Amino acid sequence: MRITVTVNGREQDHEVEPRLLLVHYLRDVVGLTGTNVGCDTSSCGACTVHLDGEAVKACTVLAVQADGAEITTIEGLATDGEMHPMQEAFRQCHGLQCGYCTPGMVMASLSLLDENPSPSDDEIRDGLEGNLCRCTGYQNIVAAVRQCADGRQEVTA
Repeated sequence: MRITVTVNGREQDHEVEPRLLLVHYLRDVVGLTGTNVGCDTSSCGACTVHLDGEAVKACTVLAVQADGAEITTIEGLATDGEMHPMQEAFRQCHGLQCGYCTPGMVMASLSLLDENPSPSDDEIRDGLEGNLCRCTGYQNIVAAVRQCADGRQEVTA
């Protein structure tokens, strides 16, 4: 099947197998490897992207289902070489260790703040429950989301 999608503001037009998952389309066809395949069971959230503005696990969507859609991946967040404020907050707050879950965690965090611009720490934890991190213990991830929500530029002690 032929699909046309807009990925990070650029139109993509490709012939794809009907069974191709969106995560594999983004990585193998479009060449954007920031979206990770973590579990193959939709449990970890490492493949989270925005599909028409909604956070989705790209391993649960067929590429053909995204035909005509607008997709934003982690690579689409930076502007003119400057990290998105959420990416910067993750860096400043040390909200990553190995970094494997980070792209999906950042994308899910942005979606969370779209729905609730001023969440409590418990609401942040609840909002990110579909994204697993095996390294950080989540405290610094919560701090990063909190920092971005609060609009702070610097980490405070």
